[in-house]
Amino acid sequence: MTHAEWLLVPGERGNTATRLDRRHPDGATWSEGNDARPVVHGAAYFAELLTAIRAMREGDLLMFTDWRGDPDERLDGPGSEIGAVLSDAARRGVIVKGLLWRSHLDNFRFSEEENRHLGEEIEEGGGECLLDMRVRPGGSHHQKMVVLRHPGRPERDVAYIGGIDLCHSRNDDATHEGDPQALPLAAAYGPRPPWHDVQLALRGPAVGDIETVFRERWEDPSPLSRSPLTRLRELLHREDTSADRLPEQTPDPEPRGGQSVQVLRTYPNRLLRGYPFAPDGERSIARAYLKALRRARSLIYLEDQYLWSPRVVASFARALRTNPELRLIGVIPSLPDQDGRISLPMNLIGRITALAELRRAGGDRVAVYGLENHAGTPVYVHAKVCVIDDVWASIGSDNINLRSWTHDSELSCAVVDRTKDPREPTDPGGLGDGARTFARDLRLELMREHLDAEPAASGEPDELCDPTAAFHAFEKTAAALDAWHEGGRQGPRPAGRLRRYAPPDLPAVRKALTTPLHHALVDPDGRPMRLRRRNAF
Repeated sequence: MTHAEWLLVPGERGNTATRLDRRHPDGATWSEGNDARPVVHGAAYFAELLTAIRAMREGDLLMFTDWRGDPDERLDGPGSEIGAVLSDAARRGVIVKGLLWRSHLDNFRFSEEENRHLGEEIEEGGGECLLDMRVRPGGSHHQKMVVLRHPGRPERDVAYIGGIDLCHSRNDDATHEGDPQALPLAAAYGPRPPWHDVQLALRGPAVGDIETVFRERWEDPSPLSRSPLTRLRELLHREDTSADRLPEQTPDPEPRGGQSVQVLRTYPNRLLRGYPFAPDGERSIARAYLKALRRARSLIYLEDQYLWSPRVVASFARALRTNPELRLIGVIPSLPDQDGRISLPMNLIGRITALAELRRAGGDRVAVYGLENHAGTPVYVHAKVCVIDDVWASIGSDNINLRSWTHDSELSCAVVDRTKDPREPTDPGGLGDGARTFARDLRLELMREHLDAEPAASGEPDELCDPTAAFHAFEKTAAALDAWHEGGRQGPRPAGRLRRYAPPDLPAVRKALTTPLHHALVDPDGRPMRLRRRNAF
């Protein structure tokens, strides 16, 4: 196996303006020698992040981007509110720089005021945080990254990327009892919605790549917003809308692991004035999926918040049709996040039609599940993870929907391990690849949680390594739990947290689209059709 068979090579990113593909001395489009580690659950990520930030000292550099930030969200108990932690770091002399999506109005249940307040608290401590609305109409900055650099102490350098925002509802753990500081979701999720999410911790040369992503956005000379009303408000509130210069980027950390990491993004093709680092946009997340899916032979394992765009899942369906032994497991939210929002019917239609496309292609080789905690409360799946044949793994901010592949800003990493998994000497994909340690360990960690399964004893075979056995283990566990619910919850609760996903009836959902305007103007991703047509990948 060569990495070029799985990862994008020069020219395949489709964006020659970025520095990412010309900053490596060997001309590679990915970095070698990284320690890549999944951090499953917000509680684990927040506690680790808190320790790392509190260890920073004067002259260190902290950079972050986020979709939403709540200044009072506690990272690890009282006194660890994210706004205070970042502000205290700035007071110690840490150079703190942040980019938050400005967001739409709070009347539409977005995050404008929360993001503004987090920025204000950081700036009171001497840091700098800008509200960035340099997006396509109806789009958002959805990237979630934190980069910690330590001049003179590069062994401490680390970057985090993934699905976890620095905000309410994310601080949950494997028990899935929910974050005490919760945002409201649909009523079925309860007052403290259980939340499942994944972040990726990177050490090694890939840290420099993630920093470059931040610097490209930070150094964009375009106004933070094109809206005349927003710019007037900035003047009235005397908001700082110009980014101060960052210190020069230090050399990348030395290699320290066996993983190759490729940084992938989505940027839209902005009207009138594009990004200087992506003047025609970038679709490397979509392109990376398309390339990896062409090699899929045994198992695609997905955890995704949406999985609802027929145009996006067409590439998964093509892989299922081409390879009769290929199976797909999807883990998604059992219910949409909100009751009664205007986009709800369109989103359900998108999911129903996407799943129908997958099942036409793969039949009973496609299985989709929701999660619940041990109290029977649905778990909201916010993770964005894909593992293909236990070789290629992706963790990021992007979902399997058209917005993430074309319209919003997104950040993801594809990881391919040079180390072949010693538990699997055979070639499950039939292409000479063989399972790799990082991808397989990631899949097994997530599967074991959902199955309530313990790792195999040392020296014993782990049946979940086999893709077919893993597929059937999910099937069996979900069937037992469904039967227990259908039987009135009599007797001991079966092990596991998996419920078979049953989509609502499509005609009934279509009835909820009560006006012709809905049908004419809005697509399943909840934005105008004319914008959808302009975004190809």
